[in-house]
Parts: sequence; C-alpha cells; structure tokens
Amino acid sequence: NKLIKDFTAGTAKYVFKGLADFANTQAVVITGDNYMQTDWGSAGLYGKIRINVFNISKINSEVRGGKEPKIKRFQEVLGDGYFQYLSNLPDLVLLMDESHRYRASAGVRAINELRPALGIELTATPFSETPKGTVRFKNIVQDYPLGKALLDGFVKEPVVVTRKDFLASQLSELELEHVKLEDGIRLHERVKVELETYHRQTNEARVKPFMLVIARDTTHASALKALIQSHPFFAAYHHPDKVLQVDSSQAEELMVQRLLEIENADDPTEIVIHVNMLKEGWDVTNLYTIVPLRAASARILIEQTIGRGLRLPYGRRVSTGGFEEYRAVDRLNIVAHDKFQEIIDEANKPNSLLRLETLELTNEDLRERIRSVASNPSLEAWLGLSATPAPETATDANSSNDTALTTPTAVFTNPEEQRIARVVIKEIERLGKNATSGTTSSLLRPEVQKNLVEEVQRRLVPSQTPLGFTETPSTINSSIMAVVAKTAEAVVDKTISIPRIMVVPIGEVRFEYNPFVIDVKGLQFSPASNTLTVHSLQTNIQEFIGVGVKGFLEKTPEDSIVSALVSYNDVDYLAQSELLYDFAKQVVLHLSQTLGLETDVVARIVQDNQKQLARFIYLQMREHRREAVTQYEHQVRSGFIPLKPNAFTALIDSPVLGLSQPPPSKSEIQKYVYGHFKRCLYPIVKFESDAERLFAIILERESLKWFRPARGQFQMEYRLHLDPKEYQPDFVAELENQIVMIEIKARNELESAEVLEKARVARLWCEKASEYALEHGGKPWVYPNPIPHDEVNVAMSLERLLRVS
Repeated sequence: NKLIKDFTAGTAKYVFKGLADFANTQAVVITGDNYMQTDWGSAGLYGKIRINVFNISKINSEVRGGKEPKIKRFQEVLGDGYFQYLSNLPDLVLLMDESHRYRASAGVRAINELRPALGIELTATPFSETPKGTVRFKNIVQDYPLGKALLDGFVKEPVVVTRKDFLASQLSELELEHVKLEDGIRLHERVKVELETYHRQTNEARVKPFMLVIARDTTHASALKALIQSHPFFAAYHHPDKVLQVDSSQAEELMVQRLLEIENADDPTEIVIHVNMLKEGWDVTNLYTIVPLRAASARILIEQTIGRGLRLPYGRRVSTGGFEEYRAVDRLNIVAHDKFQEIIDEANKPNSLLRLETLELTNEDLRERIRSVASNPSLEAWLGLSATPAPETATDANSSNDTALTTPTAVFTNPEEQRIARVVIKEIERLGKNATSGTTSSLLRPEVQKNLVEEVQRRLVPSQTPLGFTETPSTINSSIMAVVAKTAEAVVDKTISIPRIMVVPIGEVRFEYNPFVIDVKGLQFSPASNTLTVHSLQTNIQEFIGVGVKGFLEKTPEDSIVSALVSYNDVDYLAQSELLYDFAKQVVLHLSQTLGLETDVVARIVQDNQKQLARFIYLQMREHRREAVTQYEHQVRSGFIPLKPNAFTALIDSPVLGLSQPPPSKSEIQKYVYGHFKRCLYPIVKFESDAERLFAIILERESLKWFRPARGQFQMEYRLHLDPKEYQPDFVAELENQIVMIEIKARNELESAEVLEKARVARLWCEKASEYALEHGGKPWVYPNPIPHDEVNVAMSLERLLRVS
C-alpha cells in the first residue's frame, strides 16, 4: 500500500516529483487488484510508463488442486495469461526488493521465467544462510553498507541505552520489562520535546516521534498494551488511542491504515507494539525509540530491528552547523538494559554493520521531564495583538524591583484597532525589506507614515459593523492614522533596527590543502582473485584459468588514485597535482611495504578499489582544507528585519526565574528559563552559563534595550575546516550612542580559532551595518572583544566590562 501510494502523483512521498518525463504523462500502476481488468497489450492506450507492483508470492504461489497460479491463467482481453504477457515484453525491468527473501526459493525460478531485460536486486543484508554458515552474494554491483551511511551522515546515529550502575540480573523478567518500558517512555517524551523545540526554532516541518516495542508473541503484546493503557505511570503519558498493536490477532485493514498514517504529525499513535511483523521493508522516518522485549541475539537486533528507525525525518542530520544541541533529533535510542554489553560487543566486531554509541541514564535523568517553551518577541503582546505571556510565577525572594514581573497595558484593546494594527505591522515588515528604507526610526517621519496610511487603507477590508452603526470615511481614516502612529512608535521603542546583510564572495572561490601525513590505520584490502571460472554448458565441467595483471593496467596505482581524487569538485589538479600524488604515494607505500604486498597485487587492489581509496584520502584532506578567496562583499538587502521567534527546552515543573535568582546548580543553568524583565525584547530567555545571567542583570540596569538572538537572526556564517556554521552573539544591546554585539567566553577559550573566527565575521558585519546606519541617521554597530566570564559580576559597570574586553 505504501509503495503504490508513493507512485501516485500528488502524494507526500511521490517518487517522480520534479522529473520532466512525468510532468505530462503519469505512470500507470498495475497491481494484484487491477491486472485482470484491462487489455494491457494494447500499445499506447494506457501510458508508456507502466509500473507493476506485485508480491513475489503473487507470482510463485499455486492454488489448491495443483492448478496454475491465477496470474498465469488465460485472459481473453490479452489472449494469454498476464504472466506470459510480462515475459514477452522486450523492455521488462525487475526491481526486486528484500531479495534475500527469495534466494534459493521458487521465487527465483518464477523470476527467471519472466526473462527480464534487466534485473536489479535490493537488500540491506546481501547474505544467504546455508548449512555451512552465511554466504555473501556474489553478484553485487553497488555496495553501500550501513557503516558508510552512518559515516556520511545519511541516517540517524544509533545509541544503545541503559541505566547507570544497572544490574539486570537482579530483576525478574517482568520487573525488567517494566523498567525498560518506563525508560523508553521517558526517552520518547524527551525526544517529543526536542523535536517540537526544533520545529519552533527553525520553522521546519513538525515531526511526531513514536516508540516501537518488540513483543514475544500475540499474548505478550496484548498484555503489554493493557499495561501501558492502565498502569498509572504509563497512563499519565499516553491515552488508549496512542497505542497500536501490530500482530496476526488484530484486524488487518485497520492496523495497516494506522501504520500508513504513523508519519503524519497529527496522527495520535505514539507507541507501536509488534510481533515479528515489522522487521524489514518498513520505511518510516519518525521512529526514535526501540524497546526490544523479545529474546534475540545482538546481531538480529542490529540487522533487523535497528534498521527500522535509522531514517532521518528531514533527509539530513540537523545537529550540525551550530545546531549541535539537537543531537536528539538525529539519534535512535535502543533501550537494551539486559543486552547492553552484548550489543556493544557485536557492534564493535570488525565485520559489524555499524558502530554504536552508548547512553547511560542517571537517576536524575530518569526523574527529569522537559517541555518546549516558545518565546516570541514582546512587540505583538505590547501592542495587544497576542496574549501577553503569563509564565508560572517565580517564588523569587531575592527579586529586585528591576526584575519584577510587569504586565504592561496593551496599546490596542479595541478589536477594530487590533485588526488595523496587524495590517500595519505587515506593511512595516514589507517596507523594511527594501534596502533603501533606512532604520526603524524612519517610521516616525511624516511622509513615511502618510505612505503607510495609504497602503493600509488600500489593503484593509472593512469588517462588518453592528446594525445601526456606521462609520464615516473620515472616522476610519482618522483611526488608521492614529494606529499607524502608535504602531510605528512601538516598533521603534520595542525593537532594535537590524539590517539584513548578505555576504557575497567576489571572484572565484578556490580551495587549498595543507600537506599532512595520511592516517593509514585500518586501511586494509584483500586482493581480488586473478582466476576465471570457465563452465561448459554442454558437459558441466569447470576449469580455472589464471590471468595476469600487468597487461590490463594502463595507469600506475598513483595515477588511478589521483584520477579518482580530481572527481571531487573542490580538488584542483592543476594547482594541487604535486600534493595529490604525495597522498597517493603514501597509500601505495602502505599497501606495498606495511602490508607486504607484491607490486602486481597492489596494482590490482588499487584498480578494484580506486574510488574507495580516493574517498579515504579525500575525507582526511577536508580536515586540512582552507578557502582561498580574493575577498567578500557585504551587501545590505533589507533596511530592517523583525526579531525572530525563539524556542528552547526547560524542566516541566520549573517556574520562570527572576534574574537575581541563581539556579540550584550553576552547571545546570541551561535547564531553566528566566523572565520578569523591563528592558529585554523577549518575555523569557535561556542562558548557557551563570556569567550570562549576571551580565543580563547589568544590561537590565544600564542598556536601553537588549535581547538574546534567535537562530537565523543575523545570518552570519563562519567556517572551521570549511564546514559552515551559523553564528549568533550571546547578546545584542542598544546603548545611548551605539548598538553592541556581546560575547561572553571562558577565559581559556578567548584565543581559540573558533572564537577568533566568530569575532572576525561579526566585525565585518558590524562594519557594514554601521556604514548603513550612519548613512540613514542610525547608531553605529560595535563588536568588542569577547568578555572573560570571570570578569562578570553585578558590581561592574557595562562601560567597564566593554572596555575590559
């Protein structure tokens, strides 16, 4: 059902989206339900692209009484059986998924009878089980194992989970099940919050995670479902409609329908309990927690179970480029207290499919529950266009008057004024996108307000007024003028004028590489066989012919490696050929001397593994790469941009603290949110260190207004080893004569390459922003040196701290 849906135009995962061949001609999908209904042999009637979707058993199974399978029976419209029709097609292509399932079975014979022009098998486990053990397939054209996908970041990062200092042997089987389920639920709830916070902070699609529980049998599955729906611990988290049992005892149609909808963010299912039915071929992206409660070897768990949850919901890992705190969005949790070490040992075997990380849950981790907190700019609440944030009141005995929670009276309380103000805000945002609009202070100029009034009048659709009440045009215009004036004043007072600045390279961007010694540890290849097997079709006698190597090689091993290296876009042969050959020689020397292989054998290894060796070198080259660019140009694209909404996680039962209240433990300040501000442009914020909290107290006392930037606010990008990362300063504050970007750093990090690169990028941004602001009557932007964390205390003045930096 999922596959047929994916071939249907207009569905979420339509596989031909954007392909020109399918723009005017949709593929015809032929299935076990409709193949008998049409004369498919009539050329051109039903589309030139035909996709047959069949289960292998539809072809090779026989009905009772020894009759031929239905698909082979004579059809009058075809003049033959549908199976025979397929086998006579000159361009039949077979894509055989999960092909390990029908090796050495009647399925292979049926496939051979179809006589395809091309057959491509797909499987994650290219092995056959024989009495002598596991035998690897010999007809592998392209091999991209899970280990490489993990290395390249195309799948989630699997993590095996246990409790710290946990002894599974001390518990009964039932007690162990309860512990694993409880910890699975806790992890699941944390992932829900992390995904929700990521969605709010980035505006990416909302993802609803779910947890997979693997039961022993249908009786066990039913008992687990009843437990989750009735036990007080689980019931506090999940309502009955959030649990789905998947096994042979359930109504198939309803079960399948719910499985098809499980990736939908609005679907209620959060826990799936299955019995041996979802081991393979189930491609969902929102599985984040697996709790195996069925006896299975570590290898089976790794190969069949973990693969269900490795797909990434956003098609890429998101915890890079400044989003490192969202590792939970890229991680798959396997709760395996009783098999923790066994799974680790299996994963660390040389031939393992993957490498697993570990996660130990402490008692504190198990007690904590978190929530996702949204913090939108205070402007709209100040205007009365959204509800004023009303967080839990903090019991702050030390709270000063400066940090007391204040609920300002909204500027607009009349619904009609609020309606007009919303249109005004949108017009102001549109105006700010113009690179010549100046700073927000331009909104106070009479000619700008006159233009705003005219645009609002044009866009505003009069709402229906109560019977018996009429407004004259002059009254409406007067209302619009008053709202525009008050809204413009609030925007100037409750925001900081931030231009949108784009960084554009001038000239050709090139990459250069520093010389280094290749790390050849673990680089081992076995030479391919130089023997051909010749099998006589007449006598079935086999003979073996040895072939040489030298006559077939046109390049030296070094030439082969370098020719593969230059296929990477950022590798310039003309500028770096000497260095590339040095890297290639290091690898060839390792193969010949360290591994003691003969010259001919090394040549054959390099020829057979040319791309893999080049990639092995290239990944290390990236760590020694630098960008060689003539210069960058900073261009102002928008005069001023609105503050972006923010989101973060916090402890679920923690109140919003006042600034003067330190956290219970300074090292845990990231778990708490702070509010009760007078001069901050957001109602609540979160700090990374206690020094930041103390600095915020100083800003509340001495700045005109301040905020902590949300993701994407400044669009400043810096690079370390050429990997781009987003930079947002810790604070932005407007003072009497300037606007400052401020960074608080541990003293031992002040001279680090990352801090220095951030400062360089920020100063370039401030330089262009100052130039633009001064041109339009605004304040200059300044990025002082980062402030050492141990210099920050509430007795220091802001002026002194900025000078110390």
